[in-house]
Amino acid sequence: MHSGPDVTSFPHDPSVGGSSSTEDSAARRRHQLASAQLYLCTDTRREKGDFAEFVDAAYAGGVDIIQIRDKTIEAAEELACFEVLRAAAERHGKLYCANDRADIARLSGASVFHIGQQDLPVPAARQLLGPEPIIGLSTHSQEQALAAASAEGLDYFCTGPVWATPTKPGRAAVGLELVRYAAVQCAESLRPWFAIGGIDSSTIHDVVEAGARRVVVVRAITEAEDPAAAARILRSALPALP
Repeated sequence: MHSGPDVTSFPHDPSVGGSSSTEDSAARRRHQLASAQLYLCTDTRREKGDFAEFVDAAYAGGVDIIQIRDKTIEAAEELACFEVLRAAAERHGKLYCANDRADIARLSGASVFHIGQQDLPVPAARQLLGPEPIIGLSTHSQEQALAAASAEGLDYFCTGPVWATPTKPGRAAVGLELVRYAAVQCAESLRPWFAIGGIDSSTIHDVVEAGARRVVVVRAITEAEDPAAAARILRSALPALP
């Protein structure tokens, strides 16, 4: 992975191509988002050296979106990993996501861009990336979730962390109450939202009972001996979307 492909080989440029193709791509991505239920955040697995095999297995097991979230690597290495992830996503007809950095999202052609409350504002991200990419936002309170349900330029949001997780040190758990709130108060917006934080095969039934139909997971798949099997178990616990 350290000697990844030349990052100048990325063919995607949102400014290239007619408006019709851009609109078609944007519509196709949002159609995929509407049916997405299982979302995975992963690092680039430098220690294991199995990033390509891992993301392929995760998609095969039923993951709909894979986000690279790795603060330990430089931009060139991250872009090389995105080329691997993009190829896997295209093979499986799934979505792939860049976290925080709009430059990485644009250069990699990521179909999804995710930001936090203190990151690039949604209007600025939309201005930089254009209409094609899906944009998602993290929320941690009832006020933030309600605002995200109707925010212009936003496509989905995540709410949590439901339970404390080492992947977000220092972030207090919000509990199932916020999931219940989002299930009721944000239902009319029809904007997809995902529960996140400490969700695995032992807790997923609790968030489903609280009203979640979509979840984000990390360790439940990244630490699994069989990522595809772990994804299938989680996916089977999620009820069909209406």
